[in-house]
Amino acid sequence: METVLIIEDDSTMLRGLTDNFTAAGYAVLAAADGEAGLNAALDARPDLIILDIMLPQINGYEICRLLRKEKLDMPILMLTAKGEESDIILGLNLGADDYVTKPFSRKELLARAAAFLRRRRQQQTSVYQFGNFTLDLSACSLAQDGRPMKLSPKEFKLLGFFAANKGRALTRDEILNNVWGYNSFAGHRSVDRFVTTLRNKIEPDPHLPIYIHTLREIGYKFDPCDPE
Repeated sequence: METVLIIEDDSTMLRGLTDNFTAAGYAVLAAADGEAGLNAALDARPDLIILDIMLPQINGYEICRLLRKEKLDMPILMLTAKGEESDIILGLNLGADDYVTKPFSRKELLARAAAFLRRRRQQQTSVYQFGNFTLDLSACSLAQDGRPMKLSPKEFKLLGFFAANKGRALTRDEILNNVWGYNSFAGHRSVDRFVTTLRNKIEPDPHLPIYIHTLREIGYKFDPCDPE
């Protein structure tokens, strides 16, 4: 049984989400403020965290930062009443995996949580399937219908990062730091340029991508035709 930690200071919403996730078969931990939530995350190491941003004691941004500083890699799904792109980007850059803006559908939240947990289980392997492609990170190879494809080292690293983070909203800064490195002088245009070249190689129609999706003013999401 996978464990979900819900950190939310609205008692009605916390109770409702706890009931929903329990009914869906998860072990649920609940915290009504940031300090209690952070301690629960550090102690229990849950499989997924549902995290409100505006919390007493410690806000959600700081919780994200501290958990990632401790090298905890469980998915973090932010709940926010704010719709400003700058707030969303801040949360993603601090380590959140995705966001849901209030008000939201609880069924949608459960579906997103299930998808993140499924993807986390799948990330234990180094081989990824999408469309008619097979990406093998350990062998540094990409094949289409069994035929090897040629990628540059940077293109391969970028595709590997996308595949290992399937379904996550990734900011350009996060992509830069993980693919180019923190000390790189590359900028957002480098990310966009390599995404374009990668799309030209793997997308059936690069102008209507089905694998690498653009998130306006944020970055990209690799979520290839996942019906769930």
